Amino acid sequence: MKRYGLTICLREGDDVEREYRKHHEAVWPEVVRSLHAVGVIGLDIFLHGRQLFMVLDTVDDFDPERDFARHVASSAKCAEWETLMKAHQEPPPGAAPGAWWAQMECVCHLPAPSEGTPT
Repeated sequence: MKRYGLTICLREGDDVEREYRKHHEAVWPEVVRSLHAVGVIGLDIFLHGRQLFMVLDTVDDFDPERDFARHVASSAKCAEWETLMKAHQEPPPGAAPGAWWAQMECVCHLPAPSEGTPT
């Protein structure tokens, strides 16, 4: 299993956070199925102020660029969801040109007891 940390910002606006939260209370089933189909095992999104942080657990051969593109192209509903989410988001400060979500570097990992002692 691979784990990714990604960040993005919500756009400024009175109703942006409320709308974003509302959408995520009931993620469309087509989106969930598609993400699982491209190798996403688990996904959590955290919010602090306008900053979103996503923890993504995937199969070992998952490639974010390739597999998120496959996800978006998998159906009209998935493409619609991504367009809707992008209406609420903007790249974070320091994101690479053309990047949307910015991949973060893991600087500390505390393994589960079953994983053994950290080195």
